[in-house]
Amino acid sequence: MRLVVDLNRCQGYAQCAFLAPDVFTMHGDEALLYNPYADPDQKEKLERAVAACPVQAILLDDRDDLPEPARAGAAEGGAR
Repeated sequence: MRLVVDLNRCQGYAQCAFLAPDVFTMHGDEALLYNPYADPDQKEKLERAVAACPVQAILLDDRDDLPEPARAGAAEGGAR
């Protein structure tokens, strides 16, 4: 599963970090950090986080045909 967050749209409400803390983290008051390649076991939490975003800044792509990245690269690929 792949996540994309529109950081220009994100307003730092942190609903995603509250609902899926293993994937989303707030750094300071407004900066969102996230793992763009989330574990499929987190799907239910991620769907809730996507739905809860007040500005609809999160896109979840759960297609099975996405290439699986190297875990080290995925951890570094999050938003800053």
